[in-house]
Amino acid sequence: MFHIYCPYCGELREEEEFHPRGQAHLARPADPEACTDEEWGDYLFFRDNPRGIHHELWVHSVGCRKFFNITRHTVSYEILETYKMGELPSFTAEHSRGNSTEAASRQAQVAQQAGVHV
Repeated sequence: MFHIYCPYCGELREEEEFHPRGQAHLARPADPEACTDEEWGDYLFFRDNPRGIHHELWVHSVGCRKFFNITRHTVSYEILETYKMGELPSFTAEHSRGNSTEAASRQAQVAQQAGVHV
């Protein structure tokens, strides 16, 4: 079971309160009317499915009902960070090489701020 830190509520909660909504940081085409069918189809239907670091959009559906982003490792399911909409992630694919201790330290800091002992 995941325990997810909501960046808006400031609490570490069980995953049942949250729902994933897909890949984060997708840019809508500036002029949808000028897109080809292939470009529009790519925007609507095709998503990255990497092995490793992935940025996901989630909603705290049982709590504050706000959308936020999660950086998660798709192999280990480890949640590296949560951050508010409009913010940039601290972790990227380049961080996936050898920074697991940094990620664990950051998770412990988040949990400590939320008053949870890990």
